[in-house]
Amino acid sequence: MQALARLGFAVNGLLHILIAGIAIAVAVGGGGTADQSGALGQLAASPGGVFALWTVVVGLFALGLWLLLSAFLIQGADPKRKWSHRVVEVSKAAVYLLLAGTAATFAFGGTTDSATSTRDASAALMKAPGGVFVLLLGGLVVLGIGVYFVRKGALRKFTADLSVPAGAAGRAIIALGIAGYIAKGVALIVVAVLILVAAFTLDPSKSTGLDGALKGLAALPFGGVILGVIGVGLLAYGVYCFARAWRARLT
Repeated sequence: MQALARLGFAVNGLLHILIAGIAIAVAVGGGGTADQSGALGQLAASPGGVFALWTVVVGLFALGLWLLLSAFLIQGADPKRKWSHRVVEVSKAAVYLLLAGTAATFAFGGTTDSATSTRDASAALMKAPGGVFVLLLGGLVVLGIGVYFVRKGALRKFTADLSVPAGAAGRAIIALGIAGYIAKGVALIVVAVLILVAAFTLDPSKSTGLDGALKGLAALPFGGVILGVIGVGLLAYGVYCFARAWRARLT
């Protein structure tokens, strides 16, 4: 299970590197879908892509299962924070299991569009009683996660997740973690803003997920530069995930 969980960190890094490449391409005037669907679509279109996709499915599913088990079997350093530890780990497990399901769709020959799915989900919520409130709450949750990532990167709290080697390798991993966590946090904050705008304006088309958030940045003054910087940061996060696969604390 530990070996498969490490594989999960590695394939998560691969997806972020692919997303980063698409984001950088958009920043310089290219096209593509800069989210998990776009990354998985690239894998599906590559030679031997189906094998890579099934590796992603196994890795992400194993990582989700590991996090789910560790939420209850591995106690945190502070017993008083046991339940907060469990909520965080279960939430992360749910994200990776959902990503594994999306990857499985591509592995079986299907496709999904994250932006369309996000818009459809927002529209369905708005039609439901109290749905706008739920959408607002969801936007605030994503905003909180984005702030958490920025804070975790800026304060180097990610170093508690892995055994940092000494010397140049350790310094490189820390630099990658700082840049990666901050970039991913900023991207999630932009996603959250779009969700909140959709809720306040009652316009589900505003909620377009990560792809829409990054392309929205590209449309701003100096947006191409901003998006390019975020793309490089996401690339750093992807490489950091490989380092975490190598040095992660799993016990």
